[in-house]
Order: sequence, then structure tokens, then C-alpha cells
Amino acid sequence: MKAKMIRRKKALWPVSLFPCLIGLLSTALPAFADFSAKVMEVVDGDTIILWHNNRKEKVQLNGIACPDKRQQYGGQAKRFTSFMISGRDVTVRVVGKDQDGGTIGDVILQDGQELNRELVKEGLAWWDRKQSTNQGLGQLEEIAKAERRGLWADPHPVPPWEWKKQRHR
Repeated sequence: MKAKMIRRKKALWPVSLFPCLIGLLSTALPAFADFSAKVMEVVDGDTIILWHNNRKEKVQLNGIACPDKRQQYGGQAKRFTSFMISGRDVTVRVVGKDQDGGTIGDVILQDGQELNRELVKEGLAWWDRKQSTNQGLGQLEEIAKAERRGLWADPHPVPPWEWKKQRHR
């Protein structure tokens, strides 16, 4: 009779441990879920504020860097982004979080266009090679350069990360 009880306890051990393991794994791995939300504000060309889950959420566009607002073409990048998405619903394909906890993602318009790609195509953003391996953005940047679109009309456009370094000196 004791042998039967021991077997039952051994059989229950893996079953009772399973929920604990699932709980630990689900808290250890970040969950990045895509979502749709209404655009509240365009901060600059590559940063927007959305209304999501009854609160404001900052979204940084993935893989690109627009000129700073105070930089040449910065205002143009912000106006283009505003024209494309202000007051509209968009879908965010989340790829991660930035150091401040803001969302990093690809912003998809209702017609299926990807805002990140459109900004690079118009020559209003650099492909950020350090943050993205998306070769499609690199190809769009090369085409915009060849056609001298947007910031590529300038013979020596200064990327925002370089511009910020120069201003801090």
C-alpha cells in the first residue's frame, strides 16, 4: 500500500511544478505584441505619441533616424510624418523597448504602407545601420541619394547622431 502512495506522489510532482515553470518563463521573457492605436501627437519625424490601453505611449520608429527638429530637414520630416498619420489609427509592429521604456516599432498605415520606409524613400531619414539590419531600408536610402531627394539634395547632410555630437562640443 505504501508503494502505491509513493508512486502517486511522484506522478504529481511534474504536474505541480509545470505551472510554476510557466510563470517563471513568462515573466523572464518580454512580450512584444503588435497593437493598433490612434495617433495623438507627432513629436518629430521619427517619434510619435499614440493613445494605447487608455494612456499615451511614445513610439520610436524602428531602424531609421530623422534629422533633429532644429536641424535642416527636421521640420520637413515632422510635417511629412504629420501629413501621413496625424489623427489616424495606425498599427505598430513592436520590435522592442528603448532605454526609457518607450516602444520601438514599425508603424503601418491603414493602406498597408510602412511609415519608416516612406520617410527613407522620401529622403527624410537615414537608415540606422547600428539599430537595424533591414537591407530594404538601405536600398531605399541608396535610391533617395541617387535621386537627391530630401536631405540628399544637400551634398553633405549631417546625420542627427553626428549633429548632436557637434552641438555638445
